[in-house]
Amino acid sequence: MSAHVTTAEQWWGRFFRYGPYGLLGLAAVVSAVTRNFVMSPADERAVAVLLPATLVLQLWWSRSARTAGPGAGVCHFTARTLLTLGLTWCNPFFSIYAVLGYFDAGRILPRRGVRPGLLAVAVIMAGAQSGSTLPPATLMNWIVFGIVLAVHVTLTMVFAQIGDREAEQDRARTETITALETANARLEQALAENAGLHAQLLVQAREAGVADERSRLAAEIHDTIAQGLTGIIAQLQAAGSTADTDPDLARDHLVRAAALARHSLGEARRSVHNLLPAALEHDDLPGALKKTVATWSQRTGVRAEFTVTGTVAPLHDEVGATLLRIAEEALANAARHAKASRAGVTLSYMGDEITLDVRDDGRGFDPAALPPYRGAGGFGLGGMRSRAERIAGTVEVESGPGLGTAISARVPLVPHS
Repeated sequence: MSAHVTTAEQWWGRFFRYGPYGLLGLAAVVSAVTRNFVMSPADERAVAVLLPATLVLQLWWSRSARTAGPGAGVCHFTARTLLTLGLTWCNPFFSIYAVLGYFDAGRILPRRGVRPGLLAVAVIMAGAQSGSTLPPATLMNWIVFGIVLAVHVTLTMVFAQIGDREAEQDRARTETITALETANARLEQALAENAGLHAQLLVQAREAGVADERSRLAAEIHDTIAQGLTGIIAQLQAAGSTADTDPDLARDHLVRAAALARHSLGEARRSVHNLLPAALEHDDLPGALKKTVATWSQRTGVRAEFTVTGTVAPLHDEVGATLLRIAEEALANAARHAKASRAGVTLSYMGDEITLDVRDDGRGFDPAALPPYRGAGGFGLGGMRSRAERIAGTVEVESGPGLGTAISARVPLVPHS
């Protein structure tokens, strides 16, 4: 296969470059052969002038066609048509060269001049094909001229219409290509902007993940280490105050402080590694809550009860850990702030939801007077809500001065996978 493939456009380019000379030369040869039959001495003298002029005009146009403007093209087509008319008047076979006008009228003339140019060429061709020299010599020649002219005019108008449609399609194709190029440019710009936004979102997601992990660790430290240290301090203070009067009781407080320290250390390690609370490692949520309530009651001296309602079902680890931490925080708040004498914890399985209610008969407070939770500092009610919202749950608080406190956490019941 040849390395260079000649396209249709290249073929037409070659035709318009070399074809006019071939057609003019062929017309001159045929006219010379037939001059004794159709040409008079005056015709021969006229051809001797018109033929070189036509050749010079064609040479000029071949050199200036690429740089010439629309006006030069109209002048060239008009002059060539007049010269061709004169040559065909002398010898009809010069219409061989005249046919060139059918091919390049659409290329050279402006759009409004194409049809008049084609009509002029049709007149020349019809005159050459009417059976006599121009003008037609007899009535029959005129009739033939009219018929042939009608055929040529019809064909030229049809081809002109086809050319208009092709030109319109070319314009539409050009506009479509331009629109596609513009759309591609905009798409490339949008892709570049999206790449920048994607990188920005990755940075923000990384920062959000870091902030979320910090918040989780802070909440875990508050719920485990901080509360454990608080209990240890309380036990050590109690041991110190009873060491002289009741050594056995003081020893019990020291044992409890040591147990709290070991428990807090284990919870701290689990929090760092994001593991389940120790209470849920060997028990389900009801069992872990029951032990947590009993341990809290023994440590604080506040009477507490735990109740389960509904059908117990295995829970997803995250759901169980969230409710356990909320219960621990609610009980710690009751011991630290409420000065309660009784507390109750109820775990209710209700179809596709599970609720945890923690109540006490302490001094209560005004929930509206609490500062908004900002994710730092205190991790009381705001921390409970934050934990519940992570698993699409809610926390509601009912309290009032001297009316005790009721905290209700409601989360989806997601079964253990």
